[in-house]
Amino acid sequence: MTITKAIIPVAGWGTRRLPITKSIEKCMLPIGNVPVIDFIVQDCLKAGITDFYFVVSGEAPQLKSYYSRQHDLEEYLTKNSKTDILPLITPPEATFHFITQDTSQGRYGTTLAVWSCREFVEKGEQVLVIMGDQFFYRTDGGSNAADLINAVTANGLRSGLLGVYVPDDEVHKYGIIEKDESDNYVRIIEKPNFEDAPSNLNNASFYLFDSLLFDYFDQDMNTPHTGEYMIVDPINWYVRDGNRIKVIEAKGEYLDAGSVNGWLHANNVVCGEA
Repeated sequence: MTITKAIIPVAGWGTRRLPITKSIEKCMLPIGNVPVIDFIVQDCLKAGITDFYFVVSGEAPQLKSYYSRQHDLEEYLTKNSKTDILPLITPPEATFHFITQDTSQGRYGTTLAVWSCREFVEKGEQVLVIMGDQFFYRTDGGSNAADLINAVTANGLRSGLLGVYVPDDEVHKYGIIEKDESDNYVRIIEKPNFEDAPSNLNNASFYLFDSLLFDYFDQDMNTPHTGEYMIVDPINWYVRDGNRIKVIEAKGEYLDAGSVNGWLHANNVVCGEA
């Protein structure tokens, strides 16, 4: 079955970037002249993705506007002999869905965001799941989504995830992946001391999921929690029951717009000043 769907959670208030995120949706923060979310979308498009499911926490008017036609602007550019820049504002040939995350019961977390799209994932499908406030900047024209799909398929598996190596002194900030000798997922250890970490490989929150994982998301959402519903729990249960997840290293520079310093660095890299 061809993989055509991507779930991209972008819900949340962007509290690390307040006060600017009062006015600008966090996934729409600019990197150069494009929003951070579009680096993820363009990567997916190169992998053949045609259906995008954005998980939002409100109306998301800026995100919706960016991936919609703006006929008045198109008319203005045409009348003023600026048709050469029309491609800059033309949405990709894909379908964009906006799914509101239900937080009415006080639940929150990455499991909830992905679980919100369960009705759109058919049995037997595989779907990309990519968190929407970080991206990989590649200059080789490649696609991490395509690389992940190809690696999972080549190994006869159904699920996979991307990792990115981090410096020794930053290991304690991340969820670190343990994998076996065949590069299959064993577990993720959250924010370990460097001495206790199995590797320097950070979970990049960039996944290819078998539809079977949604059974585990259901299980998680029906289990009482005192805190965040973490996507790592259903992943661990999936592997516990004998399913395998391929781990591959991402290509390109890992950039995060969630903090001011990360956003400044991302702009410097993309704009060629770093």
